[in-house]
Amino acid sequence: MQFDDDAQLDTSQVQDRRGIPGGGLTIGGGALGILGLLAALLFGVDPGLFGSSDQPAAPPVGKATSSAQLDAACRTGADANERQDCRALAVVNSVQSYWQGEFKARGRDYAPAQSVLFTDRVATACGTATSAVGPFYCPGDRKAYFDLGFFDDMGRQLGAQGGPFAEAYVVAHEYGHHVQNLLGTTARVGGDRQGADSASVKLELQADCYAGVWAHHATTTPQPSTGRPLITRLTDQDIALALDAAESVGDDRIQQRATGRTNPETWTHGSSEQRKQWFTTGYRSGDMARCDTFG
Repeated sequence: MQFDDDAQLDTSQVQDRRGIPGGGLTIGGGALGILGLLAALLFGVDPGLFGSSDQPAAPPVGKATSSAQLDAACRTGADANERQDCRALAVVNSVQSYWQGEFKARGRDYAPAQSVLFTDRVATACGTATSAVGPFYCPGDRKAYFDLGFFDDMGRQLGAQGGPFAEAYVVAHEYGHHVQNLLGTTARVGGDRQGADSASVKLELQADCYAGVWAHHATTTPQPSTGRPLITRLTDQDIALALDAAESVGDDRIQQRATGRTNPETWTHGSSEQRKQWFTTGYRSGDMARCDTFG
């Protein structure tokens, strides 16, 4: 994946709370959150402990970084080609540019969502979350939350090959949840939160499909700053890495690694094959109408 070196990045779309202690419902919690929930179900731990805590926030990791520093470091596509945090910012810009145009073409208004970069723990409108939850979207404040260390964990703990576009898939998936929230799809989950055929699984698979739809258009969506696409090159290998990432966070793969067995009755995100299938459906079609996982 290659970004246009001259493209101007919009840092207003990302808040940087890394190194700052973090002092409801989180949709799309990452694989580590699934492992935590699985542990809760198997070992009798209160699942609520994974969403909030009365314990003091853990000390920040590394040096605190302000949004002003992100502004200074991440100015152009060239920066995105060099730095992981700038790359995440660039993907957010690209994803939101696509959805803004898609909504406009359908006669709807797209409300942008900020992303928040954090370490250890973060306070949200959905409660306090730790890095163990993985990337997630909070409908309460319409923000997506990312601890960039999760992308290393995808390789170490989940066996994903990783890479820039695997990271981009995760970002695009969380923004798929923002699209669902804007369209009212999120409300369809209700209490149907577990099981291979649950509304929760259908919501997650649709977000995978929406990520694929964005990927289809990533190299053709013009950016306001240049009139050119922010992403200038996307290879078959990039797509293969995204598919590998989708497979690695399937409920069956995670359960097998954690316990040696699978239990579809506790699934919340879908199987590895399903996640790969729905990302592919979105990528090949480029049409969000093809992402009707509920139908």
